[in-house]
Order: sequence, then structure tokens, then C-alpha cells
Amino acid sequence: MKPRRLEATDLARIAVFTAIVAVLGLPGGLSVFGSVPITAQTLGVMLAGAVLGPWRGALSMVVLLILVAIGLPLLSGGRGGLGVFVGPSAGYLLGWVVGAFVIGLIVHGGPRLTRWRTILGVLVGGIVVIYAFGIPIQSLVTRLPLGPTALQSLVFLPGDLLKAAIAAAITMTLARAYPRAFRRQEAGSQIPVTASAQVTSDGERPAESIR
Repeated sequence: MKPRRLEATDLARIAVFTAIVAVLGLPGGLSVFGSVPITAQTLGVMLAGAVLGPWRGALSMVVLLILVAIGLPLLSGGRGGLGVFVGPSAGYLLGWVVGAFVIGLIVHGGPRLTRWRTILGVLVGGIVVIYAFGIPIQSLVTRLPLGPTALQSLVFLPGDLLKAAIAAAITMTLARAYPRAFRRQEAGSQIPVTASAQVTSDGERPAESIR
């Protein structure tokens, strides 16, 4: 699956979701065992992948991390700079990029957007993938064995499950309100994923539907 050429609209949407994740970091975070903070920013990661699709969702996270790397305080608690990429949170930040990509692949992987695929996408990409990157690197940086690090990370799970539910609900609501924003961009099609390709006898396209 290759991304089509980025258009002005794509760049604007990528910028919007980069900003959303940054804004979600403004309230700060609750530090867990003095290392990785619990924040609302993963909600933005889930939304980016679910709404923008794999390539643009991942790219919005790449843009965010580049801005963080050059020193902008866009992470929770006003953190920024290269230091965050060698700290306990480094793996989770990398997981944001891959997680957004996986979410987009799953959510936009069928002929139409469905509730259950959206839920599956945010759970797999927004939790499993991010944990898979974050926990091993956190273990390496903190020099705590992998098992205890994974057990500590369970404190994130209730909040992440809540964020996944919110992300899925917001995505489905947006898809109903703005169905053309969910066209299969990665396939290069201009037809919304929820629209029928048939045309009625009076020359109008049938109403779009979402499960």
C-alpha cells in the first residue's frame, strides 16, 4: 500500500492532528514510579490513525516528534528536546508513530468503516503496539527487568482502555458527520469508504451508511 501524493488538504489535516496531540499534553501527566507519565496524548495518537489513515496518521506523529526534537515543549509537562528520546518514554514515543500507522491500517482496511474494526484498530495500534515498543525500552533505560516493567505498565491500562473507547466513539461520530473525510486515501480513491458506487435512477448517489 503506497500513499498518494500529499495535497494541501492532507497537510492541513496532518497539522491539525499534530496540534491536537500537543494540546492534549498541556494538562501535564501523572508520573508512574518516577519514570513514564500517564497523559491524554495517546488519545490524540489513536484519533490520528483512525481519522487520517496509516500514512498520514503516522506522518502527523513524525511531525510532532521532530518539533519535540528541536526543543518545542509539546510533550506532557512541557517536555521537549533530544533528551526525551533517551529517557524511559522513548519507546512509547516511537510507538506513537507505528501505533498510528497500525490503527489506520486496521480502521481503513475494509470497504467501509465499521464500529468493530475501529475499536479493534485503536486497541491493537493504540495499546498493544505502543506497549510493545515502550515497555522494552523503558526496561532498558531504567535497568529494571522486563517482567516487573511490564507489571508496572499495567497501571496505564485502565486509562488507555478509556481513551480507546473515547477515540472509537469520536471516530464514528466524525464519520457520520463528515463521511467524505474517511475516503480511502491510501488507495488513491476519491470515493468515501462509506459510500456506494452505484447511482440511483434519478442520477443521485445513494445515502452513505456506516455500521
